[in-house]
Amino acid sequence: MAEKILDEIQGVEDVKVDVFPSSSELLEKLHEKWNTVKAKPYPAMYSSSFGGIILDPAMMVIPIDDHMVHRGHGVFDTAIIFNACLYELDEHLERFLRSASKARITSPFPKSILRSILIQLTAASNCKKGTVRYWLSAGPGDFLLSPAGCPKSAFYAVVIEDDFHQCKEGVKVITSTIPMKSPLFATMKNVNYLPNVLAKMEAEDKGAESSIWVDEEGYIAEGPNVNVAFITHEKELVLPAFDKILSGCTALRLLELAPELVKQGRLKSVKVENVKADEAEGSAEMMYVGSILPLLPIVMWDEKPIGDGKVGELTMALSDLLWEDMIAGPEAKRIEIPYV
Repeated sequence: MAEKILDEIQGVEDVKVDVFPSSSELLEKLHEKWNTVKAKPYPAMYSSSFGGIILDPAMMVIPIDDHMVHRGHGVFDTAIIFNACLYELDEHLERFLRSASKARITSPFPKSILRSILIQLTAASNCKKGTVRYWLSAGPGDFLLSPAGCPKSAFYAVVIEDDFHQCKEGVKVITSTIPMKSPLFATMKNVNYLPNVLAKMEAEDKGAESSIWVDEEGYIAEGPNVNVAFITHEKELVLPAFDKILSGCTALRLLELAPELVKQGRLKSVKVENVKADEAEGSAEMMYVGSILPLLPIVMWDEKPIGDGKVGELTMALSDLLWEDMIAGPEAKRIEIPYV
């Protein structure tokens, strides 16, 4: 046994670790990775630590002593870039700042400046379709638990090119066995996403797209990064109440748009209420609702079909409403980007 341990130690001693005595040598090493990438997925980043927009992907980094990195003390949000416009940016920023308040993080900038930074960042990226993701952190300072040693909070944002499209194929989901977050953390869009990651991985292990959380009382909660919605056999659109889960901006927009189908006589009603899992499993149609989907039909749950096991007509009608809103909805929902 002692000989085996000695062999392992000697093996480690044989590993040569590079030392970069200058920033220029380090930068050259960082560029080696990106020089082999034809299409760079991150065309632009903003960092309040640098005080500006970064176009070199090798420099899109954050300090290791940032409390968002080693303590998870940060919040985030995402806005869609579609048809050269930012969709529902103001709604996402409002939620972003509510999350920051719950996490006791004070933004280094007022909302108007954050908004301006994100618009300028998108313009500098020249990205016409994708997402802009942004974070507020307690900031860099030290490796302690308390953020008291952090001089100032930090704001980061990155543009990600993504060719998303309307989802017309149904997917399979499972009920997650990973414990869901408490209401405080579930209603705050924070960077502590390990439960979400494990719930997604659990679904993938079982050949499913994603999962559904059910609370201890048997009520439907949400998916790992999406809301869920159901259509009953009485043609009622039902979304679970938002008191213990994140109030999705897209889900809220769906609730505003769906009454159009009620006017047309295609839906009977639209409502938000607590939904028992056994009732939800008996729905006629089911869907995920989230920003980059914006709506994904669900046709099977825990190996049992939802309705007839096919993508529902009303699901696609609701999807059409959201896509039409993204393409040609009210100007208040779409900010045109002043690309140079």
